[in-house]
Amino acid sequence: MTSETRIRVLIVDDSAIVRKVLTDALSREADIEVVGTAPDPFVARDKILSLQPDVLTLDIEMPRMDGVTFLKRLMHYHPMPVIVISSLGTASSRAALEALEAGAIDVLAKPGGPQSVGDLRLSLASKIRAAKVARVTAPPPMEAAPIVRPARMLQVQPFPASAVIAIGASTGGTEAIQKVLVDLPENCPGIVITQHIPAVFSRSFANRLNEVSTIRVREAEDGDQIEPGLALVAPGNFHMLLKRAAAGYRVEVKDGPMVCFQRPAVDVLFHSVAQAAGSNATGVILTGMGSDGALGMLAMKKAGARTIAQDEATCVVFGMPKEAILHGGVDRVLPLSAIPGAILSEARR
Repeated sequence: MTSETRIRVLIVDDSAIVRKVLTDALSREADIEVVGTAPDPFVARDKILSLQPDVLTLDIEMPRMDGVTFLKRLMHYHPMPVIVISSLGTASSRAALEALEAGAIDVLAKPGGPQSVGDLRLSLASKIRAAKVARVTAPPPMEAAPIVRPARMLQVQPFPASAVIAIGASTGGTEAIQKVLVDLPENCPGIVITQHIPAVFSRSFANRLNEVSTIRVREAEDGDQIEPGLALVAPGNFHMLLKRAAAGYRVEVKDGPMVCFQRPAVDVLFHSVAQAAGSNATGVILTGMGSDGALGMLAMKKAGARTIAQDEATCVVFGMPKEAILHGGVDRVLPLSAIPGAILSEARR
């Protein structure tokens, strides 16, 4: 592969060790080239202009200017695909989610040292490939108003007690899921969500969704009961399955091998929903790289569930929805804005 066809990456991190770990992790990838590194946003600004990278990896906590502030300015003046690489602290997790809202494509947990290269290599490379083909959306206003919990989505006509909604997403999914949930009423059927996201970040993600949605949202725990108006988010690094219970459904949260290179995996959730809920379920697959969820959505459709995929025009990456469509598991292909209404109409059937 020639240098002209490789994905050009600039690594921005104040730690020389982390810069080396990330460079080493990518050095074995034939289609990726680290064209430079920068210890802070000011050096990064100059190198972006001189090196013209395709993708940027960005630390959050840096001297002189924090990563989120730099990202907001970058997306305003020079939009490009950015992957946030952050530490696992709660404050850092919140900042990483703020970066996703500001236009970052994805988030990854910061490596702990040179020994982390093996674990990091596949996930980092796949996220960089997804970022390269991602649709970078128009930046939000520099001084955007904070999102507040809506008060308008009151209870609507009741849904069948046995109805359940399953949502799967990856690259770009944190924002897509938020846009779906904020338009659902407080008495909507119970929801189970698998988003490809690192451990620790998933709890901050669920808490953020809970703040901006009419419905309740929390990170799932093993044995949690499915309830109307409640969305459960699979914890990072654990699979989540839907199980029948004495009254309705519950979730099982468990360890296990990666599926489609992911844990949690959308396929694991969707296959369990097909088995436990069958025709009582509505499945939704949103933006993401790869094929996770395609076979599970097909299983849901064969079991009688209604299935919805996000369309290409509104996806950050039209990978997972495209694969689900190609496998024949999708009933309806819709723009993101139309999906909440479709979920509610399908859940009543």
